[in-house]
Amino acid sequence: MPHILFTGLEDYKARGTQAAPYCTVTYYTEFAESKDLVLIRGDIVFTSKLGDEEAEWLMETAQSFYLNDERYKLVERFNKQTRDFEFKDVLQALDMPVL
Repeated sequence: MPHILFTGLEDYKARGTQAAPYCTVTYYTEFAESKDLVLIRGDIVFTSKLGDEEAEWLMETAQSFYLNDERYKLVERFNKQTRDFEFKDVLQALDMPVL
């Protein structure tokens, strides 16, 4: 997973995989084995849609779902059992109010 693209839900609903990214994240894994280090670069594409603090929160939150076994189960469910996926479970994992 060397890249992550973030876009808005409304843009994704309207354009699907053709939706323009608001923020891109690239992982450089060249030193992962030798130095136990992965460099990360995040670029905000649309500053009118996403601020620095929001982009940082998105990057950290996304990583938390890949680095935490319990949260990763939600990623797997989203990818493999889409019909069983509930976004409210993501909100609960993040201790956010379920609307």
